[in-house]
Amino acid sequence: MFRTLPSPSIPSHPGHPRSFVSLVPFFLRSILLLFGMTPLLGQSQSIAVAQRTTAPGRVALGHERIRDIYTALGSGRAPVAVVANHTSVLFGDVPGRQPVHLVDTLLGLGVDVRKVFAPEHGFRGDMANGAHVADGTDEKTGLPVISLHGAHKKPTPEMLADVRAIVFDIQDVGARFYTYLSTLALVMEAAAEADKFVIVLDRPNPHGHHIAGPMREADMKSFVGHLPVPMVHGMTLGEMALMINGEGWLGDGVQCDLAVMACRNYAHSDRWDPPVAPSPNLPTAEAIALYPSLCLFEATAVSVGRGTTQPFEVIGYPGHGIGDFSFTPMPVEGAAPHPKHEGQACTGFDLHAAGTAALNGEVPSFQWEWLEDMFGQWVAEGRGAEAFFSSPGFFDKLAGTPAVREQLVAGGEVGSVWSEALEALEAFDKQRQPYLLYPMQRNSP
Repeated sequence: MFRTLPSPSIPSHPGHPRSFVSLVPFFLRSILLLFGMTPLLGQSQSIAVAQRTTAPGRVALGHERIRDIYTALGSGRAPVAVVANHTSVLFGDVPGRQPVHLVDTLLGLGVDVRKVFAPEHGFRGDMANGAHVADGTDEKTGLPVISLHGAHKKPTPEMLADVRAIVFDIQDVGARFYTYLSTLALVMEAAAEADKFVIVLDRPNPHGHHIAGPMREADMKSFVGHLPVPMVHGMTLGEMALMINGEGWLGDGVQCDLAVMACRNYAHSDRWDPPVAPSPNLPTAEAIALYPSLCLFEATAVSVGRGTTQPFEVIGYPGHGIGDFSFTPMPVEGAAPHPKHEGQACTGFDLHAAGTAALNGEVPSFQWEWLEDMFGQWVAEGRGAEAFFSSPGFFDKLAGTPAVREQLVAGGEVGSVWSEALEALEAFDKQRQPYLLYPMQRNSP
C-alpha cells in the first residue's frame, strides 16, 4: 500500500486522507468570522471575509516542502506524473535567486517523473486563452507532455497506467471560470477512478480575501464552471481539493487519495501578487484583481484589452461608446493571435487605477458597475440588447446562471437582484469552513 508520512510540524487533518495541513483552531476561526465577515451590499455582490494585510516576511509555497513531497512519494521511488505549467517554479519570488522549475527539481532529486500534464496555456505558458494545446515533448527534459486542454480535459486510465502518484502545482487566481480549478477536479476524479495518489502543492489565492458572484447552477456545469461554487470562491487550490473530496463532488461520489502541502506564513487577508504571471493575458497584479469583474465581457461585444499592453485592465468597443480612453487591439503571439475588434479603435475606460485600489483594499474587489454601464450605453446607442452578447450561452456559463443576462436584457440593475445570492454566498462560506487551511485575518504586527 502506498503510504505517506505526516510532516512533524503540520498535523494531519482529521477526515481528509493523508492531508498535510495547517490547522486553525475552530474557536479562533469562529471569532474571525464573526468580526471579519462584512457583506458588501448593492452592486458589489460580495462578502469580504478578511481585510487586506501584508505578510510579515516571505510566504513559503507548498512546493518548497520538498522533503515532505519526497517522503510522500515513497522516498522518491514512486513513478509520478506532474500537472504543471510555467508558474510551477521554486523561488521565483526571491531576488537574485534563479527560479527552478518543479519538474527539474524533482528529476534532480531522482524522482521517477514519467510525464507532464499541461493545462490551458500549455506547459510553458505560451498558448493563448482557449487555444488548443497539443501533446508533445518537453525539449529540456525529454519528458512527454500530454495536453489537458485539447482532445482530453481529464486524464484517461491509459495515461495514468504507468504512474502511482500525480503532483499538482499551478498558480490559480481564485475565479471559478479560470480553468485550472476545473483541471484540478478532473485530475482528482481520474486519480480516484484509477486508484492513484494526488499531491497538491498549495499556493496563495490573489482573491483569498473575499467571495463573490453568483453560485453556479446545476445545469450550467462546464469547463469554465465545473464546480458548484461562487464566481470568486476565496480558497486556495489545496483548500478546494479538500472541499472537492469532502463534499463528494467527484463523479459517483468517489474519494481521491489526497495530500495537500500547505503554504507557510500565509493568511487569506494577505495581498498576494504571483511572482510569475499565471497566464499570458494576466501579466499584472492589477489585471488579476480586475479579472473576476471583467471576464463576463469575454462573451460580449466589449473588448477587455486582449491584443494590447493592458489585457484585463481596459474595456471598450468600436463606435460611439463611453469613456475617454482609446485602444486598438492587435495580434500578439502567444497571447492574442486574433483579438476581438482586431485593428479597430475602441473607446472605453482604463481601469488600472481601479485595479490598484482593489489590491490595496480601498474598494470592493468585485463589482457589476462596469458591465451595467457598458450594456446601458450599448442599448442607448440603439444597438439592441441581445446583440450585446456575442455568445449568450457562453456568457451564462461564465456567470453560472442565465439570471445576470436576463436581468440586463429586462432593463434592471444586476446588483438589485442579489439578496438571495448574498444568502447563498453566506451559506457557501459556512460550507467551506472545515476545509480552510489558513487563518482568514492576519493580526497586525
